[in-house]
Parts: sequence; C-alpha cells; structure tokens
Amino acid sequence: MKILAVCGNGLGTSFILSINVNKALKELNIDGECKNMDLASAKTEVADYYIGTPEIMEQLQDGNKKTISIINMVSADEIQKALTSHILGEK
Repeated sequence: MKILAVCGNGLGTSFILSINVNKALKELNIDGECKNMDLASAKTEVADYYIGTPEIMEQLQDGNKKTISIINMVSADEIQKALTSHILGEK
C-alpha cells in the first residue's frame, strides 16, 4: 500500500507526518509505506491514500483520491485512529 503525506512544500510537515505514519503502520500491522511529497506533485502521483491537513486534503481532492485529514501531525493516537478507520475500516 502506498500512502503519500502531503504538505505545501513537501518538506517539514509532510516529512514528520510520514515518519509518524510509518510508525503507526508498523504498530497496526498494516503492510504499507508512507512517503512525503509537495501538493503540486501529489496531484499527479498515484497512491492508495493521501494524508495531510484538512486544508491540503481539500485542495488535493478530485473525487477519486482517498484522503485522510489529520489535525495534529505528531499525535500518534490521532494518526492511528485515522488509519484504522480509513484503511482497516474498509476491509
């Protein structure tokens, strides 16, 4: 499974989020990898899920992308709950 952590520039916020998402994936035994990317590149990149702030996810949404909105990028609990409801909830 491919997940993209997205922020405006693809550097700080998305990098930190991708690290935390990868930790959560491992703890939840979900086979996948999260990489960070800027918004412009993410619009053309194919992934199973896109994760980021609600504002960024709103700009990314095109009706086909599966997006996950996160308020607190460093909250392991929020990230795990979001991944559980979006990914494990669909199985």
